[in-house]
Amino acid sequence: MRLWLGALLVAMVASAAWAEMDTSYIYRGRAAILLANGRIELVVLKTGGSFPSITLAGDADPTNPMWDSLRADQEQGRPQRVTGAVGHFICVDGFGQPSDEERRAGMEGHGEAHRLAWSTEFAGESEGASVLRQAVTLPRVQEALRREVRLLPGENVVYVKAHVTSLLDFDRPLNWAEHATIGSPFLERGVTVVDMSSNRALTRPRERATRSGLAHRLASREEFEWPMAPARKGGLIDLRAAPLESHSLDHTGHRMDPDDEWAFVTALHPERRLLLGYLFRPGEFPWLQTWESYPRDRMMARGLEFGTQAFDLPRREVVTQGQIFGTPLYRWLPARSTIGASYLMFWTRTPEGFAGVDEVVWSDGVLRLRDGRSGKTVELAAGGTL
Repeated sequence: MRLWLGALLVAMVASAAWAEMDTSYIYRGRAAILLANGRIELVVLKTGGSFPSITLAGDADPTNPMWDSLRADQEQGRPQRVTGAVGHFICVDGFGQPSDEERRAGMEGHGEAHRLAWSTEFAGESEGASVLRQAVTLPRVQEALRREVRLLPGENVVYVKAHVTSLLDFDRPLNWAEHATIGSPFLERGVTVVDMSSNRALTRPRERATRSGLAHRLASREEFEWPMAPARKGGLIDLRAAPLESHSLDHTGHRMDPDDEWAFVTALHPERRLLLGYLFRPGEFPWLQTWESYPRDRMMARGLEFGTQAFDLPRREVVTQGQIFGTPLYRWLPARSTIGASYLMFWTRTPEGFAGVDEVVWSDGVLRLRDGRSGKTVELAAGGTL
């Protein structure tokens, strides 16, 4: 009995040591919160609630897969952006640019949540886990957003649950996207590959050229079977990896299989043997948009943006269109009511020869990532719930 109690005490102490929280963390000059569990370290900005960085704990030369636009601002001598639009940020309520009338009224792109200071309701250890609960009120759209981020000891998984509450007396369409974005150097031309679960895909409609000077590689408004997309100049382009040479900007929309309980999207750097991934419910986030920003001379970015609509477009356009492939482009937020969504985020090393992800299964407290090319499987402890 003494031996068993001693082992239990050691396990409890070790578990508590794994759960870490630094609420005074500074990330590239920005106030942030650092969550850690002995396997991964996640940074959350206090303004915008964004995830600008996720790294492996104890790594001598840590790789951050996220699109670090704050670093890009510093490297290019630009004024540092004041919003939380960095790495993985949340677009609520709104995904895309505002209409002319909304802009004149003060509304900006991708909703309010990533521009406002979030309050911390709880930050610390709960049942051996690192737990962060935050909240923000969105005055322009009259909504309240609450989110919980949880890291369990010894896991490479982040559990995220969020809820949006209407402060209005009438039902309204809601636009919500998780703007998960990877960037260079993790995003490397011809090397880093993106995989996703079964879907029905469409290239973004293009009525005019991009203002950024970047060219479009893809044809406008055409269906395709992932990952082979129709090129603007004819033929097909494999979208799994960024092109070896381009100065381009493109978007694709993907209706995730509504019959699946879970959908996934992953990004793998096979040479660094590092993998970032997300698991989410098509019933909550039926759409995935890829944003491919591949400038020749600046930091590249690739959005893995799962949400309520196919493309980041003005609210009026999205609601007017209503649906694509029979799937709605928004969720209803009933009067004075709350709706929620949740997802898993994971960051891990992969075995030598692991070349991509063809299947993700979460069962019995284990997340299994199968690569049909090499026949190898990555198994991650995932004992939490959503």
